[in-house]
Amino acid sequence: MVAYQRYVQLCQSRDSEQRGQAAHLAAMAYLAHRGPADEQAALYAALMNFLDDPSVKVRAALAYGLLHSENAPRPIMLSLAQDAPVISRAVVHFSPVLLDADLMGIIRSGDPDMLAVMTARPTLSQRVALALTRLGDPDLCIRVLGRTEIVLPDDDLMLLAEKWGEDAKVRGALLKRRDLPGIARLHLVECVRQALLGLRVVKGAVQPRRLDRLLRDACDNATTAIGEREAGRGARGYVAAMAENEKINARLMLHAMVHGHVLFFADALSHLSATPRSKIFTILDSGSRAALHAVFSRCGFTPAVRNLLARLVAHARQADLADDVAARHYVVSLLIEELIVEHDGVLPPALEESFAYLNEQNIALARSAARGVMPAFAAESPDEVMVPDLRQERLALPAA
Repeated sequence: MVAYQRYVQLCQSRDSEQRGQAAHLAAMAYLAHRGPADEQAALYAALMNFLDDPSVKVRAALAYGLLHSENAPRPIMLSLAQDAPVISRAVVHFSPVLLDADLMGIIRSGDPDMLAVMTARPTLSQRVALALTRLGDPDLCIRVLGRTEIVLPDDDLMLLAEKWGEDAKVRGALLKRRDLPGIARLHLVECVRQALLGLRVVKGAVQPRRLDRLLRDACDNATTAIGEREAGRGARGYVAAMAENEKINARLMLHAMVHGHVLFFADALSHLSATPRSKIFTILDSGSRAALHAVFSRCGFTPAVRNLLARLVAHARQADLADDVAARHYVVSLLIEELIVEHDGVLPPALEESFAYLNEQNIALARSAARGVMPAFAAESPDEVMVPDLRQERLALPAA
């Protein structure tokens, strides 16, 4: 009775701080109550009365007491969700009582501050997450995409990639998601390429032909690397989409094999030739030259390209192209030498593009292989061999 009298005094006080204490006590008592139903009803009525208190402090104290509980009264929490911003944001952010239907109603209201705090709820359903991304606000998209525990459908991720591919921040948030479909990732890579081509600092620092070559090679590597990952996951839609858009060509197939992306190479052959994947792997591993030519023929490659691919597969069987840069350089150099000898230095038009690609790769791979040679050689060689003493003689330099 003494405690109850103190509670009544707090409720009737003119000090909003004391009335806030009473509201918080009533909230905690309601959540902890395990007695008769009439007592529970009395506590519920007390909570309802605090909703009419003119002080924001009192209503905030009430919300704070109920905020994280799953047993908080829904009518009270819905009322608090429509209260002053400092109260409503906290309720929308934390209260587990609010259902998806309640959140969808808040989304339709369009209050940007409420939408932002909604993305930070401890648990966010797929339905609400998709509704937030469809509002067309890049900041909300970034917030939702950052919630990697929320599984988003592939179709919706594709739509987001197509819609926000030109926005660098949203594009970055999309690329960080491991569940992003391969074809969407490839589209974003192309968007990055176009963005780099449009930057003045990039265009001013790199000669145009070299820049085009660098970006084209990077996109080829991204295309086959993404395809390798998709093939490893058993996702066949990536290759199908690329074939439908006619993006699988001789250059891409050469790049895939040279860089050890065999799973993508096999998936592409399987799709283009309508041959089971298991049979393709058998042919690539131990099939005869005639069997390789038959598969490449069904894929639509010209005789000259078929012969080049068959040679590359034969060399790849003897080398680790997935991890050994020196092995890649050796195989590419060998292919170039064989083509020059076979055609006596006059390459047929059907092989000119492939030959140009091999020359580009030969230079790039030679540079990559050389980067690791000199440090290793320097570490194993005596200093006096590597650094001659030039102090005893003067160099005779030609006149300017």
